[in-house]
Amino acid sequence: MKLKVYADRLSQPVRAVIIFCEVNGIDYEEIKVDLANREHLTPEFAEINPMQQLPAIVHGSFKLFESHAILIYIASSFPGVADHWYPADVYKRSKIHSVLDWHHSNLRRGPTLSKTESFWLDDNRPFLLGQNQPSIADLILVCDIMQIKLVGETDWNRLLGPYKKVQQWIENTRNATNPHFDELHKVLKELKEKLQN
Repeated sequence: MKLKVYADRLSQPVRAVIIFCEVNGIDYEEIKVDLANREHLTPEFAEINPMQQLPAIVHGSFKLFESHAILIYIASSFPGVADHWYPADVYKRSKIHSVLDWHHSNLRRGPTLSKTESFWLDDNRPFLLGQNQPSIADLILVCDIMQIKLVGETDWNRLLGPYKKVQQWIENTRNATNPHFDELHKVLKELKEKLQN
């Protein structure tokens, strides 16, 4: 049974889920749900996700929404996903949950880059929590921060300029997940150009 991912690539959490699937070779079908045309508010989509938000998945008869839950499910359910994404070690896994919970109560309400830089990033390691490889937490947070690209390079540089470790971490995550990262984030450039016109 093929995983179905209900998606609009303008959504940061959608991009994280799709990048994760691509990087890990997950066989999935992307079902486009156009947020601009309010397709997520249809009764048909409410059958998939009663909260009527993206992303959502269907895997056989199993339906799930909320990006963190989806990433955890995929990392735990599909063979071949490297352990660094969602470690079996309960201590490491708990730390990832800590970042994911912090994400919902902090970063999604506004970029708290100083906390990311001073607390979650270690000087000697390229990823969150002092890890050498990315986790689902790295992917979800970086995709959220990338949304700042919509405001333009000047504001991107102004907002991220003081945070050299954050900038390097974004680049590390991008490099670890390319070419999928760049492909999925093209939508931001396209939207920015559309908004400017």
